[in-house]
Amino acid sequence: MQTPWDWTAENGPASFLKVDTAPLENEFEKYPRCPYCGMVRQQWSHTRHLIVYDDDTVDGTCSLHCAAISLSINMDRGPKTIYAGDAGAEAEFKPLADTAEMAYVIDPAKPGTMTATSKWAYGDAAKAEAAAAGAEGARVVGFDDALRAAFADMAEDTIRIRARRAERKARAASGD
Repeated sequence: MQTPWDWTAENGPASFLKVDTAPLENEFEKYPRCPYCGMVRQQWSHTRHLIVYDDDTVDGTCSLHCAAISLSINMDRGPKTIYAGDAGAEAEFKPLADTAEMAYVIDPAKPGTMTATSKWAYGDAAKAEAAAAGAEGARVVGFDDALRAAFADMAEDTIRIRARRAERKARAASGD
């Protein structure tokens, strides 16, 4: 009898994940689009995430929202390292950093990638504090609290995204 976790690894919604022992090399070539929403990850380099699971499978997402989806459907894979784009970096394409050492700014006044409330990661805590200081209701948290916020927002964000995509599909079909 096959265990649920073995069956899910072989047949489940994340069975597309591949082993990659050098996930940071040519990251945008290997993981060009978010597998959950289809967004181009390089375009959203400031919010993208790259999850390396303990079995060396890798999932590249556009945002914390989609990283939360990956983490929820990969319950039996423990994350070894989770990287995020450093929103405070000066580079055009933001470098990845380990989320264990990053500060997230949750800003309800600023829309984020795949969410109405931005949740951006900063490699420099001082830059995170400065970003939060200028926004009413913004707060600086660690990865776990940012992930909790992403899950708490998931229902409303998903309802809004589905409605927006339905509108766009209808416009495209009508030729507008």
